[in-house]
Amino acid sequence: MNFPLYIAKRYLFSKSSNNTINIITIIAAIGVIIGTMALFIVLSGFAGLKTFSINFLRVSDPDLKITAVKGKSFDFNDELKSKIDAVEGIAHYTKVIEERAFFEFKDKTHLAYIKGVEENFLTVNNIDSAIVDGSWIDFEFTNNAVIGNGVSNKLSLGINNYIEPLKIYVPKPGSGYVESVKKDISTILTQPVGIFLLSEEIDNKYVFIPLELTQQLLNYNSTQISAIEIQVNSNSDRSNIIENLEKILGNNFKVQTREQLNAVFYKMLNIENLVSYLIFTLILIIALFNVIGALIMMIFDKKNNLQTLYNLGTTVKELRKIFVYQGFLLSLFGLMVGLILAIILVYLQQRFGFFMITHSLAFPVELKLENIGIVIITILVLGYLAALIASSRITKEVLEK
Repeated sequence: MNFPLYIAKRYLFSKSSNNTINIITIIAAIGVIIGTMALFIVLSGFAGLKTFSINFLRVSDPDLKITAVKGKSFDFNDELKSKIDAVEGIAHYTKVIEERAFFEFKDKTHLAYIKGVEENFLTVNNIDSAIVDGSWIDFEFTNNAVIGNGVSNKLSLGINNYIEPLKIYVPKPGSGYVESVKKDISTILTQPVGIFLLSEEIDNKYVFIPLELTQQLLNYNSTQISAIEIQVNSNSDRSNIIENLEKILGNNFKVQTREQLNAVFYKMLNIENLVSYLIFTLILIIALFNVIGALIMMIFDKKNNLQTLYNLGTTVKELRKIFVYQGFLLSLFGLMVGLILAIILVYLQQRFGFFMITHSLAFPVELKLENIGIVIITILVLGYLAALIASSRITKEVLEK
């Protein structure tokens, strides 16, 4: 039998003759429970927000994107097509053109990006699922456009306005200083047929038009594009696909993942998650001072018992172990109760959405095993350290007084 553990269990679950110590012990346990709940709920909330935000990126960005290392465009010839077709694991790919442009509607203007797309664009990106008004591009008509909600607001532009078109301007290549709009600026007239709503940045940034219309505006030839967007069969094979693409395409092209395309966004999410974890860990540390206080009070309350055990041959190290075990068990009890309650609350939020961001959108949370592991490790390590600090009060001098 582990003697220190046996005594620690008796001390933990037996009432002290001093009612103040009982109250302090209960307060310490409640502090651990609340701290555990707070840490897990916050981590689950950030996990939900991260997933919620990334889902927007999955709508607007492809799994992989191929662009030229030098220059804005490249030629999608038969040789390049055959190389991409030979790579296993690619479900679909589509050609796109992106370029900064100047937009004008009536007396209002806006600077954003045009994105020329093919008919198969929706096999790679699900941007049509974000359309809140109108429909996706009808490729039977060459001058269709789908605009972001931010662009729509800035230009006071709706859909199916057949009286006034949306004008798109781009400087002609090599024109230098613009002397004449007619001579140095390429212009097309488009008819918005849909408005999409994703995020403020994307809504203000993009206007989708047919690929051929973009090539006409930029004076590109029929094979000239700026990127190839790819959807893979399985994300688990993505690294192999990237390796194969980089091998066959050579140094003239770069292959980027969705994470690399949005590196700043992912970095921001990870930093926010880390900062929140550190803040609530600090709160937990403060709560665990109650555990230290409760153990120290218990040490002085049980001083006579400890002296008896010491005189019977129990070493100082073993006596310290009693309170290390007691503090650890107290933290473990608070962890188990707090974690169970927190998991129940997160599950209920997922199921019923008690806390809302808007009238129709519940605050997103996500149950993740890794968050459970983080909370368990954090509480047990901090609880063990708190118990070590408290047990260090037991010394030979204290026992011999």
